[in-house]
Order: sequence, then structure tokens, then C-alpha cells
Amino acid sequence: MSNIKLILEYDGSRYNGWQRQTNTKNTIQGRIEHVLHLMTGEKIELHGAGRTDTGVHALGQVANFHTRNQMGLSEIEDYLHKYLPEDINLLDIREMPERFHSRLNAKGKNYLYRIWNHPFKKNIFNRGQYYHIRKPLNIEKMKQAAELFVGTKDFRSFTALKSKNKSTVRTISKIEILKKESEITLNFSGDGFLHKMVRVITGTIIQVGLGELSVSEVGEMFKKEKRSEAGFTAPPHALFLVKVIY
Repeated sequence: MSNIKLILEYDGSRYNGWQRQTNTKNTIQGRIEHVLHLMTGEKIELHGAGRTDTGVHALGQVANFHTRNQMGLSEIEDYLHKYLPEDINLLDIREMPERFHSRLNAKGKNYLYRIWNHPFKKNIFNRGQYYHIRKPLNIEKMKQAAELFVGTKDFRSFTALKSKNKSTVRTISKIEILKKESEITLNFSGDGFLHKMVRVITGTIIQVGLGELSVSEVGEMFKKEKRSEAGFTAPPHALFLVKVIY
């Protein structure tokens, strides 16, 4: 039995997220598993490091699967390059120890959110990868708000997770906000992120940048522990899973 690790990039625009679902075949996990099934003749379960939402992209998603097939790594690589959809691409492949699990062994993740802050569109070809905000954003206020999220905290107000039994404590080590002309990027590093957590935090920071929320109001959101108290959920199309840390 071989344990194969894949590093993948994908454009999530036309998919219903990463996770396989019973009501649709249009998921990234499902599409890759189908190709692996055709390749090996086995029922393959692909484990992803992160369950990206509908419309979210990845620059470095990590996944692994077990197989009894005796194909070499170069043969698997050639097969996947040939048969994966054009918006899913294999970046790296290697064999791992039997117990390696892409999600359970992950120590952290990096995410990127892209904003185009200009009265006019960047261009029509990039519209699926940037969130276009016409009104000027106050970058300094956004940075002040971002600092409130750094550290080990309870992020219950900043997730769509409905379960009361699952811990919502996570550690964010850094949120870096960079501006280059009209392009603004938010770079997140942390040990793990809850359902829609990056997008809710991003939406909250954007509202501070627009003057719709104050920095002090963001601080109060942690105490209330209610999703309804936090900012809006930023659109998925501008979010990228950049890297998984092991």
C-alpha cells in the first residue's frame, strides 16, 4: 500500500468547493478522486489539508491518498497532467510514510485575500480573482483592526460554524496587509482556520477600512461570541489557500 502526497493548485470558480458532496459531482475532491479511480481501478479517498469553500482558489493545496496500484510516481504524474480538468493542476507528487495525513499532520496554513481598490475595474480577465471595492479604504485603520485578531483567541464570532461542541479557539500568528497602488492584499498565517473564518475576518477589516466599523467595535466582537455581531463575509472569489505548513 502506497501513500501518495499531491500538491495542487486550482481555480475554484466553477466548483462547489473542495469537499465531495452527495448532491453534486462538481467538487474538486470529487473530480480528482474520479480521475484516480480511472487510473487505479480502486475506490480512492483523497484527503485534503483544507476544505476550501465554493469559489475559493488554491495555490498550494495538499492532499494524499492510499493505493495498491504499482504505478510509479512519474506515471501517476503523467496521468494526472493528462486527465485532470484544465483548472486543476498538479504541482508536486511524492510518496510519504504510511501514517502521513495531509490534514491531521498540518501545523498551519497561509491564506491570501486580494482587493482591487479603485473606482474602475482592474480588468475583465482578473475580475474572478479580486474583490473590487470602489470607495477608498483606510489602510492604517485596517492594520489596527488586523492586530486584534493576532494571537490565540476564541473566534466564535468570526465563523459560520454552528456546532457549539467544537472548539473555536485558534491561533493567528500574522495578518499582513500590503498595498501597491490600487492592489491590497491580506496575508493570513495561522495554525488552522474555521469555516469561513478568513472571509469573515476579511469582511470585518474591510468595514473598518470603509469607516463602517471602528477598531474598538471589532474588539467588542470577541466578547459577544455571536456571528451576527461581526462584519460581513467577504466574497470567496478573491481568496486563495497559499500554503500548508508541516
